[in-house]
Amino acid sequence: MSTLPRRVAIVPGDGIGQEVTREAARVLSALDLSIATETFDWGADRYLRTRETLPAGALDDLRERFGAILFGAVGDPRIPDGIHAKEILLALRFELDLYINLRPVLLYDERLTPLKGKGPRDIDMMVLRENTEGLYVGFGGNFKQGTPDEVAINEDLNTRKGVDRILRAAFECARGRRKRLCMSDKANALPYAHGLWRRAFAAMQREFPDVKCEALYVDVAAMEMVRAPERFDVLVTSNLFGDILTDLGAVIAGGLGLAASGNIHPGRVSLFEPVHGSAPDIAGKGVANPLGAIRSLALLLDHLGEPQAAARVEAAVRRTVLAGQVTRDLGGALSTTACTDHVLDGLRQEV
Repeated sequence: MSTLPRRVAIVPGDGIGQEVTREAARVLSALDLSIATETFDWGADRYLRTRETLPAGALDDLRERFGAILFGAVGDPRIPDGIHAKEILLALRFELDLYINLRPVLLYDERLTPLKGKGPRDIDMMVLRENTEGLYVGFGGNFKQGTPDEVAINEDLNTRKGVDRILRAAFECARGRRKRLCMSDKANALPYAHGLWRRAFAAMQREFPDVKCEALYVDVAAMEMVRAPERFDVLVTSNLFGDILTDLGAVIAGGLGLAASGNIHPGRVSLFEPVHGSAPDIAGKGVANPLGAIRSLALLLDHLGEPQAAARVEAAVRRTVLAGQVTRDLGGALSTTACTDHVLDGLRQEV
């Protein structure tokens, strides 16, 4: 049983983040798990009003009082440089040290994948993306900017500690699934940064002799996800490559509207969010797909030590998709709220 506080911080954010988070909160309430919630208005409206992204003490408050964060999306055309989105989401990921980005790639119905001849048995993998290092740390700069001689540099930061801990999480994940693990890198082109990944991966295999391992260059991994997705069970990779491969995974499993993610530090407050963005072009129209947010709630429940509730939510989403009671991005005709209503009906039928 988890010892984390049974309190969830809800951060709807911007655009459709506000709509889908509201629906996920409805599902959480219906489960009657005695989990308290508190909503925070961190997003574009607050930033435009106060020029404040995260208020002073917000991170300490999250660490001390909350077990998880249910996050919507950030991004607003009124703030073209996206500074508030970076300072909110990246601050939460980096300052809370949420080093595991966990994204399930799971196909419910063969009608949803663009891959010919592939079905649910073929597309069922878990991707672990390193979430606090790599090219996303922002090391670099410009020299002679705006001139024909401009130089632009970004540094790919990798530490042995950071690589080891995401690899260990991936090995443990694989041990709990089908005991197959693929590590993806580009060590042939990045011999220093990704040579570290290769060496660390080889060393850790000795601790997990029951896990079948392989390493693929990222270009090969991308091709294989399309050609033979059944090859993968658990896939672990760097921050940049994980960002790219998981969007590919979302598409082959039905689209971004279904894609869920967790930004996790085991045993600490962690953040769960749908993979899609704020989609300002459809915000307020009631057509956003809530299932990615609801599936993110399932990951959140598992983190809080409620695996049975998580499984109930995932099963209700699966039934909703198979019944075709979905929003238009999945070929249905339901509104955001009506789609969630069908998920709630599934939960009630179970009881």
